[in-house]
Amino acid sequence: MAAASCLLCEDQFLCCICLEVFTDPVSTPCGHNFCKNCITQHWNSSPLCQCPVCKRKYYTRPELHVNTFISEMAAQFKLSAQQEASSSSRRSEQQSAKPGEVLCDVCTGTKLKALKSCLVCLTSYCETHLQPHQTVSGLKRHQLIDPVKNLEWMICSKHDKPLEIYCKTDQRCVCAICSVSDHKCHHVVPLTEEYEARKAGLEKTEAEIQEMIRKRKIKIGEMKHSVQLSKEEADRVTAEGVQIFTSLIEFAKSSMKELIKTIEEQQRTAEKQAEGLMKELKQELSELMQKSSEVEKLTRPEDILDLIQSLSSVKAAPPTKDWTNISVHLPSYTWMVVRIINQVERNLRSEIRKVTEAELKRVRDYKVKVTFGADSVQPKAPQSANDNCKCVLSKQGFSSQRFYFEVNVKTHRTWTVGVVKYMSNLKRESTILSPANGYWTICSEQWRLGHPALNSEIKEVGVFIDYDEGLVCFYEINGAALIHSFIGCSFTEKLYPFFSTCRNDGVQIHTSACVIS
Repeated sequence: MAAASCLLCEDQFLCCICLEVFTDPVSTPCGHNFCKNCITQHWNSSPLCQCPVCKRKYYTRPELHVNTFISEMAAQFKLSAQQEASSSSRRSEQQSAKPGEVLCDVCTGTKLKALKSCLVCLTSYCETHLQPHQTVSGLKRHQLIDPVKNLEWMICSKHDKPLEIYCKTDQRCVCAICSVSDHKCHHVVPLTEEYEARKAGLEKTEAEIQEMIRKRKIKIGEMKHSVQLSKEEADRVTAEGVQIFTSLIEFAKSSMKELIKTIEEQQRTAEKQAEGLMKELKQELSELMQKSSEVEKLTRPEDILDLIQSLSSVKAAPPTKDWTNISVHLPSYTWMVVRIINQVERNLRSEIRKVTEAELKRVRDYKVKVTFGADSVQPKAPQSANDNCKCVLSKQGFSSQRFYFEVNVKTHRTWTVGVVKYMSNLKRESTILSPANGYWTICSEQWRLGHPALNSEIKEVGVFIDYDEGLVCFYEINGAALIHSFIGCSFTEKLYPFFSTCRNDGVQIHTSACVIS
């Protein structure tokens, strides 16, 4: 009936011209109602005024006035329709509860999401069914909380009262009666107070977690940036390496072509010389064979007188060249190969020097000042007059990232330099300075096992360490050359710069502080 009544009212307040609710409704003499603007425009567009409903004709246009009663009723209808639309919109917002959300216990059919739960009624209510608790004075005194499932868990099973108090002693929720009986001497606080405290703790934890999340996001960003920098550096080094090797290959090819060309030219020269000599030999050979034929004919007659008379007319043998010491010159092709290879080697050394100089410039960005002091001398005291060899450590150690230092060794006839773990394992006459024992060093001569021998004179040594990558490199500064490198090292302790001028038979070294810049 309500729906039918609503439809009837709506039909009564609709203008039959615009089919909308009346705006400034007017009545014609025939009793029909229209919007004032609609009927005026209708009559202005027609030569004859007549009612659009009953077709009654008016030869004189009637004077129209707003029907205040219908106007007020139309305004009330509009307001009612707007309120209904607003209510419908709110109801649409209150969609069916999602999985895991608390449902309204009163709703029939589709259950809506509960807005509050009542500890007195032990019922959860949606927005619509919660209105009595917000308007009825008796229900206003009920305790409402955020919607929860299993409301019976919030009621004391012993006294059938809401669990409104928290016992800190027993770490449990109790009702008011329990707090003055079973928990009389316990430390109790209102449940809301404990809730706020727990909530504050959770908020603090959440803040800490969010801070950890923020830091890790920053770290991820830093790692991505590092990867990008690594890629850019890899691309740059790859491009430079390709350029260097391409240049070396082109130079090697050019040198090979030059070698082949030189050898071919020398071979052609030798062939030309041999052809000239053989031509001359052939000419002499032809003349000698002709003379031999003439002599052979003279030896055939048997008459002695005739032979003697014929000999007087024979010419002497033509002059010939002495070929005893004449031969074809054989070029030294091996010397040509050695010369070309030396050119390639010089070019290769030039490229190596350029690359090493660029690498030295890069690693010097990680340069640190290293101080060697007498308090770090090992062993601490000699056991005999001939046992006075000492090794010096820096005062500071390094356990991450990269660092670089330089040592001037030109004033020392013998020396050992590098990085070591703390020398707690140094033993007299038995310690082997090798990576296995925690020593990454080089020496001016092959002192003991684990040291590459250096034959050329070195004035300054640069030492670069990439702790995380496990890399130790030694550079000759003046010559811009890589002396030696340890790769794939596994560092787990602090590394200390190490220096010694000892020989294996023992020589006194630093006994006072020495700063190496």
